[in-house]
Amino acid sequence: MTIIMRRLFLALGLAILPALPAAASPPVERVVSAKGIEAWLVQDHINPIIAMEFAFRGGSALDPADRAGLANMVSGLLDEGAGELDSYAFQKRLEDLSIDLSFSSGQDSFHGSLKTLTEHRDSAFSMMRIALTQPRFDDEPVQRIRSQILSGLAADLQNPSVVANRAWFALQFPDHPYGRPVKGTPESVKAITAADLRAFPAGAFGRDRLVVSVVGDITAEQLKPLLDQTFGDLPETVGPPAVAVTSPKANGRVQVIERNNPQSVVVFGHEGIAREDPEWFPAYVMNYILGGGGFSSRLFTEVREKRGLAYSVHSALSPFDYAPLIIGGVATANGRVAESLALIREEWRRMAEHGPTPAEMDDAKTYLTGSFPLQFDSVGAIAGILLAMQMDHLGIDYLEKRNALIEAVQADDVRKIAKRLLRPDRLAAVVVGQPDGLATH
Repeated sequence: MTIIMRRLFLALGLAILPALPAAASPPVERVVSAKGIEAWLVQDHINPIIAMEFAFRGGSALDPADRAGLANMVSGLLDEGAGELDSYAFQKRLEDLSIDLSFSSGQDSFHGSLKTLTEHRDSAFSMMRIALTQPRFDDEPVQRIRSQILSGLAADLQNPSVVANRAWFALQFPDHPYGRPVKGTPESVKAITAADLRAFPAGAFGRDRLVVSVVGDITAEQLKPLLDQTFGDLPETVGPPAVAVTSPKANGRVQVIERNNPQSVVVFGHEGIAREDPEWFPAYVMNYILGGGGFSSRLFTEVREKRGLAYSVHSALSPFDYAPLIIGGVATANGRVAESLALIREEWRRMAEHGPTPAEMDDAKTYLTGSFPLQFDSVGAIAGILLAMQMDHLGIDYLEKRNALIEAVQADDVRKIAKRLLRPDRLAAVVVGQPDGLATH
């Protein structure tokens, strides 16, 4: 079985094996090892599978300005040889033991994911340990992964959605790491050296930035020594990520990037709300009604369903650590961009001035509470939720109280946060295409 087939098989297997009854939130344990490494654990001994998700705070935002894409490149290389195992031997061992090991980098964190059968538990955690503490960064895999990234960047330049998203962030954060693409640029990726790759883990992988979640066929007592064996050799402290708090320019301007396409892709947004803000849940309900609720959202109803102006339209809360945003997108024919953007601004204004209707509140609460248990459909999914809970400082009892927090939101709460948050005059947009009659400034 090839590595790709093996990983697909394991992923599908995890997807179809129910970890816990969907009607109840899983019980979460706080586990602390002898070295003080903490993990949140959900035990599930029905199937012989273990999933671990972990992250280090501070991701691609830590990349040097002239080495954008460094964290992303490191994430592609940690499983390409470690310790005494070169790339082929490392991947062969993962395949032989049906271990699914992967890494990724976002703006605010560097993630790792491990899935294994219980019988290979010790070997799987050992593979994770050497990947984190003894990565090789040999020349052949470095050049191969670099070439793959460069090929991906070339393809991205032909994708209007990617172009619009990157341009929006570059305009809103011209002097901040958020303005640089996670994957880097062709120039910055070509400039990354083996020394740069080795320096990143040394400066970023500290136990003081580590967050861990584990779900599956393992007990707390079994997990404790594995935490020390896997992460205990990492530096005890590397200090907090050196990233400045900032905010987007959000000046209401529209920029057009000319592309000879029959339709335009638009990214729009402005300042959002931090995840720890006391008004987060009213904002969450508000955004569901405004543009986060798919076919039931106001933006979809007004822009797509009633007027047929756009192929798709949405909004989302994006609580980045150093600059929370509310950001959205619309795709429409070139001749309908101006009208679509005008209507989106009008819906922004209408929600800010009048808030939601009683029916919208009822529908939003019903969906947001009813759909939540469906997310607990695999050990991997639950591990991801536990990790997000820790990253966002939500508390170990969050699963038990989350739906009650949504039910407690009242229409006046939503109206209040909408008035505070939604600023149609500050809604900045990037358009990729050839829009007709669109005023830019």
